[in-house]
Amino acid sequence: MSSSPLLADLIEALRCLPGVGGKSAQRMAFHLLERDRERGLKLAAALEQAMQRIGHCNRCRNFSEDPLCALCANSSRDRQVLCVVESPVDVAAIEQATGYRGQYFVLMGRLSPLDGLGPEELGLGLLTQRLGEGEIEEMIIATNPTVEGEATAHYLAQLARAGGIRPTRLAHGVPLGGELEFVDRGTLAHAFGRRQIVE
Repeated sequence: MSSSPLLADLIEALRCLPGVGGKSAQRMAFHLLERDRERGLKLAAALEQAMQRIGHCNRCRNFSEDPLCALCANSSRDRQVLCVVESPVDVAAIEQATGYRGQYFVLMGRLSPLDGLGPEELGLGLLTQRLGEGEIEEMIIATNPTVEGEATAHYLAQLARAGGIRPTRLAHGVPLGGELEFVDRGTLAHAFGRRQIVE
């Protein structure tokens, strides 16, 4: 244990990060104090600014400093296609890996009654309102292939159909470059069950 209450507070504060336990937090704290105080101060300032100024877009719920994020404000994006994702990191992944040019809606989670996450917490009222505007023709459901993600996808598909919008789901299965012997049973069963005609 440290004899410095400030050091103990710093270590405890760093533990809030995902995947950071006591030892990792201690290493980070010691590194900043021993070798990189200038960057530590820069990190603290950036963290403070981000916590105070970054909120959520009023339209898609993605992180934004403004009422409307840059993606929603971009008039060149296709307003007929809406991709629904679980978190802002999913938006970043899709933007970096694909040529998708449509709109987004960020749930900030997935349906999980045990965790207290229902339709209201996921902003599904706002999503229903967007679907009712008449612009959207297709809703791409890009939730994770977990039990909760699949339940959320099912709920979203029903919501889309009720609004006369075509729901689609991201494909799941054998990864590109993967070998069947190394694919887990659940993924292989899902891929086999959803096989497609080769054109």
